[in-house]
Amino acid sequence: MINRSLVSALAIVMALPAFAADTYKIDAVHSEVSFRVRHLVSKTSGRFAKYDGTIVVDNANLSKSSVNVTIDAASLTTDNAGRDKHLSSPDFFDVAKYPTLTFVSTSVKEGAKGKLEVTGAFTLHGVTKTITIPVTSLGTSAGMKPGTFVAGFEGKVDIKRSEYGMSTYIPAVGDEVEISLNIEADKQ
Repeated sequence: MINRSLVSALAIVMALPAFAADTYKIDAVHSEVSFRVRHLVSKTSGRFAKYDGTIVVDNANLSKSSVNVTIDAASLTTDNAGRDKHLSSPDFFDVAKYPTLTFVSTSVKEGAKGKLEVTGAFTLHGVTKTITIPVTSLGTSAGMKPGTFVAGFEGKVDIKRSEYGMSTYIPAVGDEVEISLNIEADKQ
């Protein structure tokens, strides 16, 4: 004999929408991917103008969240054309041979409220290494256009460029590079 209450309850549960993770596309117009490196006695800054990526946030289980970003290496700018040309050369980024930098997450862990540790495969100059980026969630908001929704994140990580085959001019140009991320992303 079939229990009608059980069948009715199962039918209701199966009809409920599944709670899906939210997918966001990075808005490069309102974001920044930048870097700083020591040059002799001061620091020089630069940024990448072209990049895209997706961020999947599963608020029910943050460990199921993910990040996937591709950066156009040739879009680097330090606001100095001569330096940018040199940085694009084989001495540094070698953008003709290595046109992109990528980051693909392998895990996301929640620390304190709003703090995440995003670990993944970072590829620079043809070398892939596992790095962990401490990320702060800046929250979510209605977007500028009616019916849109955005999320914000910021993070900072230091890498050693020599570990990626970029050791030209060390120590005059520092080995440690600080990478900063200030991301606004549109819910898809």
